[in-house]
Amino acid sequence: MSCFRLENVSFRYDKKPVLKGIDLRLESGEILGLFGHNGAGKTTSIKLILGLMQPTQGTVSVLDGHAGDPEVAQFIGYLPENVMFYPQLTGREILSHFARLKGASPGQVPELLSQVGLADAMDARTKTYSKGMRQRLGLAQALLGKPKLLMLDEPTVGLDPVATADLYRLLRKLRDEGTGIVLCSHVLPGVEPYIDRAAILTDGALQAVGDLSALRRQANMPVTLSLDPANSISALEKVIDGASSSNGLMIKTEHGRLRVDVQPSEKMHLLRAVMASGEVADISIHQPSLEDIYVHFIGSGGLAHRGGSQ
Repeated sequence: MSCFRLENVSFRYDKKPVLKGIDLRLESGEILGLFGHNGAGKTTSIKLILGLMQPTQGTVSVLDGHAGDPEVAQFIGYLPENVMFYPQLTGREILSHFARLKGASPGQVPELLSQVGLADAMDARTKTYSKGMRQRLGLAQALLGKPKLLMLDEPTVGLDPVATADLYRLLRKLRDEGTGIVLCSHVLPGVEPYIDRAAILTDGALQAVGDLSALRRQANMPVTLSLDPANSISALEKVIDGASSSNGLMIKTEHGRLRVDVQPSEKMHLLRAVMASGEVADISIHQPSLEDIYVHFIGSGGLAHRGGSQ
């Protein structure tokens, strides 16, 4: 089952384009990272999938049905970036209330609260909860009814490192059980190991989508080689200069090592040359990170929007 499909979707607000011809999909058992600067169109995309708004152009299908239909909505879990609850109610009371609204079994409430680490606080009023505890409660409400589609907007806000690791372990378990997950985050290094694909938005347009390997190929960004010389740095530099056909090769010396930025097409040729020379004692290869890829695709567009509204 397809969790959602956006086909040539555009949205305008007061004649201002917010989304422009978006084609995006999510399949069952997949975690999609949705990234973009503030105002890029992430929140609008989520609202369209939830059925809270209708596209100006294009079609949105969710769980093989129509976005916003009650029979579809009951299988969707959503955690917004900022969660707020009735301060006088306990965690158990709030989750039971949401279970009734969603038509989910109230019997799963204690189990969900335990699953997100709130077993000892489920009967405490939420006005006593820390920000991280409120975030966990928000996650628990998103998991009500065993959703087939789970959308999380900045889910690690307020969570300590242990709670963050627990969250990602839970998301992997849900993915392996067939749940499709959309994950929006500005903490790209933290989310990188857990996503299957990334979609990068800027100014309402989809700049790139694919797994990290595909995005690296598309971006054609340099790979960084860190080389420990076996004898001397100068001897290793001569080998690199002789092996490279690129005039733009970047070589830096840092703490007795050579750092070489090489284009992917030249990487293997250069590696074979330095290995055969006997002038290298150790090699580390650093591929462009998700953050590097993100900056490459958004260019100055994202930097100009930092600090703006979504």
